[in-house]
Amino acid sequence: AGVKGKLGRLLGIFENQDRKHRTYVYVLTVTEILEDWEDSVNIGRKREWFKVEDAIKVLQCHKPVHAEYLEKLKLSCSPTNGNSGVPPLSDNNSLYVTSAQTSGLPSTVR
Repeated sequence: AGVKGKLGRLLGIFENQDRKHRTYVYVLTVTEILEDWEDSVNIGRKREWFKVEDAIKVLQCHKPVHAEYLEKLKLSCSPTNGNSGVPPLSDNNSLYVTSAQTSGLPSTVR
């Protein structure tokens, strides 16, 4: 998705029993942002940065399952859940989301 970085810890595993699908979500610390990458050249994919709350709103319209993942991740990173070693997801944190011009639907980077 046009970035390079250091893969961090696993944030969560989400299962969709209906689709028999499992999604693993990790922290990615971005170290480099590429001006051009394969999907930007081939299919016109663009890069956008969203605050967590804004990303949830966008995803609720187009990919509600991904929005649900973010809601659960926010709860799991809450300072009130006893998980003090995890930084909270707040409006100051950004989530990386891309959208392809060809479909217009956002897809989260995993």
